[in-house]
Amino acid sequence: MQLAPYQSVDCFDEMFDPEGQPRPSASRFVERLLELDDGNLQQRQKAAELSLKNMGITFNVYGHAAGTEKVWPFDLLPRIIEAKEWQKIEAGLKQRITALNLFITDVYNDRKIFKDGVVPEELLLTSKSYRPQCQGFMPPQGAWCHITGVDLIRDKDGEVYVLEDNLRCPSGVSYVLENRELMKRTFAPVFQGMSVAPIEDYAEQLLKTLLDCTPEGVSDPTAVVLTPGIYNSAYFEHTFLAQQMGVELVQGSDLMVDNGYVYMNTTQGLKRVDVIYRRIDDDFIDPKCFRADSCLGVDHLMEVCRAGRVTLANAPGTGVADDKAVYAYVPEIIKYYLGEDAILRNVPTYLCSDPAQRDHVLANLDKLVVKPTGESGGYGILMGPQASQEERDKTAEAIKANPREWIGQPLISLSTVPTLCGEQLQPRHVDLRPFVLAGRDVYVMPGGLTRVALREGSMVVNSSQGGGSKDTWVLRNGFH
Repeated sequence: MQLAPYQSVDCFDEMFDPEGQPRPSASRFVERLLELDDGNLQQRQKAAELSLKNMGITFNVYGHAAGTEKVWPFDLLPRIIEAKEWQKIEAGLKQRITALNLFITDVYNDRKIFKDGVVPEELLLTSKSYRPQCQGFMPPQGAWCHITGVDLIRDKDGEVYVLEDNLRCPSGVSYVLENRELMKRTFAPVFQGMSVAPIEDYAEQLLKTLLDCTPEGVSDPTAVVLTPGIYNSAYFEHTFLAQQMGVELVQGSDLMVDNGYVYMNTTQGLKRVDVIYRRIDDDFIDPKCFRADSCLGVDHLMEVCRAGRVTLANAPGTGVADDKAVYAYVPEIIKYYLGEDAILRNVPTYLCSDPAQRDHVLANLDKLVVKPTGESGGYGILMGPQASQEERDKTAEAIKANPREWIGQPLISLSTVPTLCGEQLQPRHVDLRPFVLAGRDVYVMPGGLTRVALREGSMVVNSSQGGGSKDTWVLRNGFH
């Protein structure tokens, strides 16, 4: 095939350098791409899309005009990361998750970090994700964030930054695994022999992490995946992971608390449950403890959890550490608990709760990205440079009304990866969500979910906002 003139303007391209030459990590891939017959790439892309449709790999978009369920958007050209660069990313992620676990333990127990003045306690007490019900609680192995999705971006200078930490119920890993399988099937001639780090053992690693955090004294633990049900946007993932791990997928109505333990209804009667990988937000997991109107949870579940007779993954209350205002302090949190400088840098962040920083944000709304501190999924974000004056004015009023709920950040020009758009390869902006498992040990899946903004010029990569995904190749030891 021919590669038409391809140029990514004013940002870092993951596959080609500014002169249009393949980067060392991508040179072999580009060679193989050029060996394909004209039209072959498009044929393979269509085959991949048909395969996704036939397999029912979908996600839900609430309020979408075309209906709730959409086929997962996938682009055949991968994002490629060299082994040496990945080593640094992996070390940075392990460091970050270790420190955040220690921070959450401190938040709900001794609160030393506040007493020592490193993080303002007011930030914690005003966080929507702080759960006073977890005060004095310590989960098995001290693991609060069993599963974390950390969003990484690369700026035009080539530096990788952490954009945000997702410590509650991060989604997307099933699409990483399905993308890889799809790649092997539809792009086999290009994939084979490329020395890409395998990711197929993720479900095994996830189950190990969950069982490593079994309550004390349980020799033959039972784990389940707790889903809110078929209308949840990530329901495909819930079923996929339960199936891959070989554990039951349950809803709140399948579980009950009796005599201080959690049981699951089965065709053979009640069976004790020891570990619950819950994909339900804190507010809905126990009507007796959190929201009384929840129909999704299990009565008295938190009593059993606090008594140490069931493990909830992720533990309730972890959301305090992915509050976007707390994010601004993560480098200090790492330094405080580990005595180390952060390996992966934060994006500069302005806290609107601070009067001077708030004034800076309000004076520069046309240059900054402004985000609500408690939202996820790309909702509520103002992309200042692309927003209308009316949108900026509306956000300014929201900031003034509730400063604690907002942060501002400079607009980072996300890196690009060639993406098949019709008959041509065009640059599209991407981020990366690697998945980290923390139990007795910390495991980082090599690669992660590369999310791509399919609209030209768009920096919003969330699937809920029209984004798609790519396979992520971490090279092991160069090429064979």
